[in-house]
Amino acid sequence: MTGLEERAVVPADSRDALAFAKGAPRRGTGGARRGLPPVVRVLGGFLLPAVILIAWQVVTTAGLIEPYRLPAPASVFQAGVELAESGQLWTHIAISVQRVLLGFAIGSVVGLAAAGIVGLSRWGDVLLSPTLAAVRAVPSLAWVPLLILWMQIGEESKVTLIAIGAFFPVYTTVASALRHVDPQLVEAGRSFSLHGWSLFRTVQLPAVVPSVVSGLRLALAQAWLFLVAAELIASSMGLGFLLTDSQSTGRVDRILLSIVLLALLGTITNGVLALLEKYLLRRWT
Repeated sequence: MTGLEERAVVPADSRDALAFAKGAPRRGTGGARRGLPPVVRVLGGFLLPAVILIAWQVVTTAGLIEPYRLPAPASVFQAGVELAESGQLWTHIAISVQRVLLGFAIGSVVGLAAAGIVGLSRWGDVLLSPTLAAVRAVPSLAWVPLLILWMQIGEESKVTLIAIGAFFPVYTTVASALRHVDPQLVEAGRSFSLHGWSLFRTVQLPAVVPSVVSGLRLALAQAWLFLVAAELIASSMGLGFLLTDSQSTGRVDRILLSIVLLALLGTITNGVLALLEKYLLRRWT
C-alpha cells in the first residue's frame, strides 16, 4: 500500500456518511435477522390477553371472587353496551383521544426543540439540562393544583399536563442521541463542506431517527398515563372522569371497562406510531 493509499483509508461508518452526504444510497447492513411472520406476531400478541380473559372468566363463574370485587367479563361488556347506546361512551373516548393527541403533539414538538438545543449546543446543555432534570423529578399530580390556579379548570390545564408528560421522553431520548452521534460521521460531513442545517439534515438527523421514533412512542405512552391525572382536574368528560366517577358510585364494571378501553386505545395509537417508525427507518436509514 502506497503512502497516498494509506492516507485515503476511511473507517467504514465514515465511508457510508461520505456516500450519503454526496447523495448516494447507503449500503445495506446485510445479514439482518429476519423477523417472525406478521400473522405469528399478531396471534402471539393475542395469546396472553386470551389467557387472562379465560382466567378472569373462570374465577368469576366459579365464585372464587365476589362479583362486587371482580365482575364477570360479560358484565363489563354489558356496561360498555349500555354506555354506547346512550352515546356517553363515544363522547368519553373522543374527548380523551383529543386531549391525548393535542397534548402529545405540543409536548413532542417542544421536546424536540429542547433536545436539539441541548444535544447540539454545549451552552444549551449547560444552561438547560440541570433545570429540566429537576422539573422532570416533579410527580404529575403535583402540577394539578398549580395548573388549576394558573389556567382554571378548562381544557388548557388538562392539555398542558399531558404535554408535560409527553415532553420529557422525547427530550431525554433525542438529546442523548444527538450528544452521542459518531464524531466520524460529523467530520465526514464537514469534509464535504456541510455545516449547520445541511450537516444536521444530512448526517445528524438520519443518525438519530431511531431514537426520535422511540422517544415519540414513549411520549405517547406517557401521555395516556398523564391523561387520568389531567382528567382529575374538575373534568366532566373523558375516560379518566369515567374511571373516577365509577369509583365514587361503586361501578366496578365501569372501572374495568375504562381500564380496558385505555389499554386498547394506547395499543392502537402505539401501533400507528410503529407503522410511522417503519416508514421513517426506510426513508432515513
